Formats: sequence, structure tokens, C-alpha cells
Amino acid sequence: MAVASGMFHRLARSVALVAALSAAGQVQALAPEHEMRRLMLATEEAVNAGNWGEAGEYLNRLQKLEAEKPPEYFFYRGRVMLEAGHLNEAQAALEAYVTQAGADGSHYQKALKLITDVERTRQSGAATNGNGEKPPKVAVIEPAGNQSTASLRRLYLADNDREALLTHLNSLLDVAGWRADQTVVRLDNPADVAYEVSATESVISFQEIRREAGNRLVRKTQTMEVYGVNPMIEWGCEAAVSSCWIYDPRDGSRLMQLGYNRERAGEIAQTLGQLVRHLQAPDGS
Repeated sequence: MAVASGMFHRLARSVALVAALSAAGQVQALAPEHEMRRLMLATEEAVNAGNWGEAGEYLNRLQKLEAEKPPEYFFYRGRVMLEAGHLNEAQAALEAYVTQAGADGSHYQKALKLITDVERTRQSGAATNGNGEKPPKVAVIEPAGNQSTASLRRLYLADNDREALLTHLNSLLDVAGWRADQTVVRLDNPADVAYEVSATESVISFQEIRREAGNRLVRKTQTMEVYGVNPMIEWGCEAAVSSCWIYDPRDGSRLMQLGYNRERAGEIAQTLGQLVRHLQAPDGS
């Protein structure tokens, strides 16, 4: 019995040791560079097999890794985003791949074709949305109701909703400018690309102020008639190029380039949408 008892205790210790080693192995992941490669291979296999949900899960895990991501990551992200109908994010990711990989990239030609597909899909969707037949698939912001506009009027002591929305929109744009140098961002240092918005009863004007070499300012203005325009404004951000974009609701082209701040870009899109909706139906304010 003593021998049997000793054997039992030794076996128990062995089992416990194996269990401990197994648990340690589960806790200790691969080094980031190896885990990056493993997940990239898994993503590639999932995309080639058309398993888009699985590919999306791998991409989400890749996004959380601190290791530098290869250009192919942006290519596969672009493909998955396009398949999911997130056109803004798809275009930004594919453009990031083209920028990083260049013409020698193994997916260069395919990426260019996919960017064209994104543009065609967006234009087709904009035309369809204008007829009210199909809701947009891309990321959108639903304009807020009158209560939010009333709050802005109190905040800015504005006489009417249009004045309040314009003041709020321009205050957001004042700190949302795009800068080529992202190493040090100082608000007292003018942005390389900034915007000012004004409006009449039915037209919104967008003035782009671009700072070029020698600190020379180039101003360009475009206008948008609000009637027939969808007030659900599209926007998208891409960390790889440190930019967010507000898209033109008329044709899906890029309307404004902003610094990389998703929360601020979303609020700008929301406020612009509110302004469009108000000008379409000013309700006497």
C-alpha cells in the first residue's frame, strides 16, 4: 500500500506539472513578429477561401498587435472591408497598401483595380440613395434632432440654428486640420490643410486653405446646393496615413481631409449633416 501510495503521489505531481506547463504555454504567446506572421498567413488563407468573417477576426487580432504591420495587412483589410460594404475604410486601406508597397508590391495591380471598384460602388450607391431605393452600406452618422441644435444655440448665443451649426462646425474644423508632420502637433502652429464653412439659405461653401512651400497659402472654394442631398454624411479614417475624410454626399468623393481623430471626424460629419438637413427644412429659425 505504501508503494502504491507513493506511485500515486508521483503520478499526481507529474500530472500537475504537465498541467502547469500547458497553462504556461497558453499564457506565453509567440513573440509579436512571429504572431504577426502567423495571423497574416491565417488571414491570407481565409481571404483566398472566401471566409470573410474568419478573415475579419484575424485582422482584428492583427490590429491589436504592437509590431509593425506589413503592407499586405492593409491589402487584406481593404478586401475584407470592401466585401463588408465599408467603402471608406476599404479605400483608405487599399491606398495605404499602394503607398507602402509601391509598384513592386505583389498585390499592386489588384489593389489599384479594387480602388476603382470602390469608386464605382460608391458612385452607384450615391445614385441609388438619391432615388431612395437602397440605404447606404458605408459608415454613416445620423444627424441629431432639434434638441441638439437648440443646445448649440444656447451654447453659442446664436440667433438661429444655421448660425449655431456653422459656428460649431467651424470650431471643430479649427482643431481638425491635417498636418504632414504628425510627430509634434501644436494647435498654435497652423495646419497644412484647413477648412472654413459658410452657408446661405440653400448653399454651403467649403473653403480649403492649403499651406504650401514657403508658407504660401492657396485657397480653393467649392459650393454645394443642399436640395436633393442626403444629410447622412459619410466619413472614414485610416491610421496608416494619419488622415480622416469627410465624403461629398453628392458623389462620394473626398470633400475634406482632416487629422486622424475618429471622434472629431464623426462629430464634424454629424454637424454637417445637421446643417444640410436644416437648410433643406429651416422650420422658420
